[in-house]
Amino acid sequence: MRADRPDRRIHFGGDYYPEQWPEEVWAEDTRLMKEAGVTMVTAGVFAWAKVEPRPGEYDFGWFDRVLDNLSQAGLRVCLATMTASPPPWLTRLHPEILPETADGRRKWPGGRQHYCPSSPVYREYATRLVERLATRYAQHPALEVWHVGNEYGCHIRQCFCDESAADFRRWLRERYGTVEALNEAWSTAFWSQQYGSFDEVLPPRLAPTFANPSQQLDYWRFSDDALRQCYLAELAVLRRVTPGVPVTTNLMPHHKPVDAFEWARHQDVMSLDFYQDPYDPDTHQGAALSFDVMRSARGGQPWLLLEQAPSAVNWRPRNSPKPPGAMRLWSWQAIAQGADAIMFFQWRQSLGGAEKFHSAMVPHGGTGTRIFREVSELGRELASVPEIAGTRSHAGAALLTDWNSWWALELDSRPSTALDQTQINRAHHRALFEAGVACDVLPPWGELSGYRLVIVPNLYLLGEDDARRLEEYVEGGGHLVVSFFSGIVDGCDRVHPGGYPAPLRQLLGLRVEEFWPLDEGASVSVQGAGPLGAVPGSGVTGDLWSESIETEGAETVAVFGDGELAGGPAVTRHSYGSGAAWYIGTRLEPAALRGLLDHVREEADVRPVLPGLPARVQATVREDDEHRFLFLLNHGDGEAVVRLPEPMRDRLGPDGSGPVSTVTLPPRGVAVLER
Repeated sequence: MRADRPDRRIHFGGDYYPEQWPEEVWAEDTRLMKEAGVTMVTAGVFAWAKVEPRPGEYDFGWFDRVLDNLSQAGLRVCLATMTASPPPWLTRLHPEILPETADGRRKWPGGRQHYCPSSPVYREYATRLVERLATRYAQHPALEVWHVGNEYGCHIRQCFCDESAADFRRWLRERYGTVEALNEAWSTAFWSQQYGSFDEVLPPRLAPTFANPSQQLDYWRFSDDALRQCYLAELAVLRRVTPGVPVTTNLMPHHKPVDAFEWARHQDVMSLDFYQDPYDPDTHQGAALSFDVMRSARGGQPWLLLEQAPSAVNWRPRNSPKPPGAMRLWSWQAIAQGADAIMFFQWRQSLGGAEKFHSAMVPHGGTGTRIFREVSELGRELASVPEIAGTRSHAGAALLTDWNSWWALELDSRPSTALDQTQINRAHHRALFEAGVACDVLPPWGELSGYRLVIVPNLYLLGEDDARRLEEYVEGGGHLVVSFFSGIVDGCDRVHPGGYPAPLRQLLGLRVEEFWPLDEGASVSVQGAGPLGAVPGSGVTGDLWSESIETEGAETVAVFGDGELAGGPAVTRHSYGSGAAWYIGTRLEPAALRGLLDHVREEADVRPVLPGLPARVQATVREDDEHRFLFLLNHGDGEAVVRLPEPMRDRLGPDGSGPVSTVTLPPRGVAVLER
């Protein structure tokens, strides 16, 4: 990661909490880390109270010894800024930093992240600590990368205290300039909400009925920005004191409070915490979408899996261990989709505290356990293929999503409260994933010219400029698929005039007259030909949503087969310029959506990484000028046989084995092949 350290490797390790253990354990830790193949640990995440036991009094001596021990063992450190959990003395001296809920209840210490993101007091104490930390360890040989904060927005998504209210008013002044512009943006003529000055504006606290939706949307934006300002305050110190050390912070999957695309602008490398659920048979598909977001957010740059569990977690209602081979499979999936580090929470399993039943690389049972054996085997495997680090993937398809639209879509007072942006995105991404198609995930303002196929699962909020860019993309020869309830409102959550979906009507060649959301558990039949993957003359079903669509130049590909909309268009295709734009007016059942997207892919000449893959086998490619790696991962319960397009070397096979033309993958099996 550091430019001044050109050694090529996939980093491997976990969160290290020596402060939880007597010092005589530390030597054993470094010995076992070397045995397990660890190359890097994350240290200091929750060490604030230990290094600053009283305000302004610092005790770094013990942490000096920790870093020195790690360095002497040849280990690198992802060094946390220690600001994720304020110490008890800080909230005793300054209770005003504690966050409040929308109904005015205070969140108290006793857990973690108990701070208001807008608090200047919190930021002052946090940056003071970071200044000391960065100055002390700027030249330490173990320092590999800075880890700022921890899982921003995990527990405090939004704060509604008076400090946040004042910060919100400042944010609104910068955004709108005048209160008249704010009134226009928020449509305050409705329900007598006009403001005479910014001083009258409050956060969207608990109200008698629906709060102003534009106000709620802006508060999501503000809250994301307030969290980011905490990060940026620490980043500024690190940039000044240690300009050559890369900086990251660990995001979480499908995490609504934090806009990954905006945060990517301020990170040197993206990092993700992802905890697969062994009880979910499709957990790997949710992981695939999150991994694609991480890789795409910085233009295909490799990213870091900064946390996962070696086995069970502690925070689900029921916490299953990972069965044998699952940890290895899911770790390799992250690498296959662009990760250059495989890290765990945590190194040594805690004896006390809220996470004592969360698994660790060294479990309560010690080294004579399945977990430690599997972890050590993975460490050896990763060390055998250092050339993977730095390689990249390339995709012919892109999926568009936008946090602003997500925030707006899931507010109250909508045609349906059942719309879930994550589930809508996953359904469309899954159709590509199961087809073995590489996919990038971009914001609507991302560069689209390099993609032959672009999919819009839902962009309820779509600005005129982004809609125009979609027009230009299709006009230039691109293939676009847009699903229901897209292009409805502008950036202030005001309906575009001119009929739904006004900014996309010309491109899609249609008009949506009315929305017909479906009742819970209800479905509607959809009659269509081959593109839906149905037998001619038969139909498929849609659920969740339907729309009354009138074509204005588009070709009707499939119609609703029953209900009030029977005979009306359900799926359309519109030739536009040199390309084509498709529209889907319901949530198609998975097989039908897969069939439709397969059809559009063939039109767009977007091919799978490896044709003819067995079901639940994933194939990806990472490459550079010198190497091309093909990853095969069997997420199924049965053996899978994959025929290769040409003989390749199995990099995880026995030393000295020759090229192979066929690979047999056991359940949860992995193969890494090089041409």
